[in-house]
Amino acid sequence: QVQLVESGGGLVQAGGSLRLSCAASGRTFSNYAMAWFRPAPGKERAFVAGISWSGDTYYADSVKGRFTVSRDNTKNTVSLQMNSLKPEDTAVYYCAASLSRGMSYWSGSYSSWGQGTQVTVSS
Repeated sequence: QVQLVESGGGLVQAGGSLRLSCAASGRTFSNYAMAWFRPAPGKERAFVAGISWSGDTYYADSVKGRFTVSRDNTKNTVSLQMNSLKPEDTAVYYCAASLSRGMSYWSGSYSSWGQGTQVTVSS
């Protein structure tokens, strides 16, 4: 398993931007699919965005066109660029890692989790 540490959360006004980063330990980072989750009504952790080991990206409908996920396998990091933020984006954001070959939208597929970073968007 990899160890994950998120950073970059904070307070921003609606319409603003934040960039979250997740640093992973371990030499096999490139083998992992990486994703970002946040709590949602009825779900402890709902899929926000993900990037496969091959670099394919996936997004929840609510963030498409506003958020961009990327990874740097040389630095063992995954990032989430969040633009045009809305008050409803306010949440604790969690980074997660999975050895699944495909991209899973289900939190149960992920074996490693970060501690979470708070994002607050004011109106």
